[in-house]
Amino acid sequence: MRIVAGAYRSRTIQPVPGNTTRPTTDKIKEAIFSRIGPYFDGGQMLDLFAGSGNMGLEAISRGMNEVWFCDSNVRAIQIIKANANSLKCEAQCHFMKADYRMMLKRMAQEQRCFSLIYLDPPYRKQRIDEILSFVSEHSLLAEEGSVIAESLREDEFSSQYGEITKCKEAIYGITKITYYKR
Repeated sequence: MRIVAGAYRSRTIQPVPGNTTRPTTDKIKEAIFSRIGPYFDGGQMLDLFAGSGNMGLEAISRGMNEVWFCDSNVRAIQIIKANANSLKCEAQCHFMKADYRMMLKRMAQEQRCFSLIYLDPPYRKQRIDEILSFVSEHSLLAEEGSVIAESLREDEFSSQYGEITKCKEAIYGITKITYYKR
């Protein structure tokens, strides 16, 4: 895997060994960042099922100020830390080995507000409806903020969660990317 654009363009990052995570392909990553804007002027991101940190590290490379990485797999958190270390961007990263519910509750208690939230849970254990409802109810998404959900192409989600509205869906093989905006 590699960083596609920005300050760390063409730098490689290590995947989580084994088959417990499913990395977002470079093609899908490029399409996502083309859609939401190729570069950021600061902001905070929540990478809720972070895996190797691929998406959050790409966002930092493109100008995001800080990323909160959450994964329940201890090995994934170790890989994200190693990848951030290799890019020398650890100061912009926050790591939490936790269940996504615990992370969301913590972010709500801290009254965090994100300009970008990326959701890529295991395809067979989707909780995107539950997560988007929580994000809306607890105002975790900034004005004009985006939520991007990666799922199986056949998964269907509501068009609206409070002030969060579906803007677009795109299909890439078995993968669907659903874009929401506040």
